[in-house]
Amino acid sequence: MDRAKQREIASKGGKAAHQKGTAHEWTSEEAREAGRKGGMASHRRRSQLTGSETSGSSDDTQNMASSSENMSRDDSSNEQIR
Repeated sequence: MDRAKQREIASKGGKAAHQKGTAHEWTSEEAREAGRKGGMASHRRRSQLTGSETSGSSDDTQNMASSSENMSRDDSSNEQIR
């Protein structure tokens, strides 16, 4: 199936889901988390493709991600700290 036809079908499904009230709507927190994960995956993929990743840096990236995640929110109020 060509891409245009597939896109048209998906669009109809999305519109129907919104009309029916069953479509997923992102909260700002969900969107922030998805963007963070996508950015990290993109960065990791780019590093692997260019060969700039050195031994152990993958672990460093994972450690930095969990550290920044823990630092980015206040557990008592679930708000981001700036």
